[in-house]
Amino acid sequence: MIRYRRPRQDDPVIIELIEKELVPYSHLPPEEIAAIFKDLPKRLARGITLVASPYYEADSVAFIHFMIHGELLYIDMMAVAPAHRRQRLGKTLMSHAEQYAGSRGCRRAKVMVDQGNSRAHSFYRKLGYKTIRYIDQSECYELEKMLPVRV
Repeated sequence: MIRYRRPRQDDPVIIELIEKELVPYSHLPPEEIAAIFKDLPKRLARGITLVASPYYEADSVAFIHFMIHGELLYIDMMAVAPAHRRQRLGKTLMSHAEQYAGSRGCRRAKVMVDQGNSRAHSFYRKLGYKTIRYIDQSECYELEKMLPVRV
C-alpha cells in the first residue's frame, strides 16, 4: 500500500534507508553528510514523501521524496529495503509521484543518480529516464523524462 509519510512512524525507517541504501553511493565528505542528516526533517517538510508499507498501519519498507518546481518534478530521494526489492515498490512509488506531478501540470521529471549506483541508474532508465549529463562536481548523473500531458 502507498500512503503519505507519517513523520513519527516513518522517519526512523526513512533515515535508516538513507543511511544504508543511499549514503554508501555518495561521494560527499562525512561532515556534509552529517549536515544533510541534521537538515533532513526540514528537507522532508519541503516536499512530498510517499511510503510503501505492507498495510495501512504497518511500518514503511520503501519511500520516495519529491518536489515540484513549476513544470518540473524533481525526485529527491528514493529507496527500498533490500528484503522488499523485486516487489515493484520502487516502480509503484515512481508512478504515484509522476501521476501526482502530472495532475499538477508537470511536464518533465528529473533525478540525480550517484556515479556508483548502477542499479538505480538501470532502474530509472527502464522507467524511461534518459541520461542528460554527468556532473563532475557531485559525481552524479542527471536523468530526465518527459511526462505525459494531462488534460
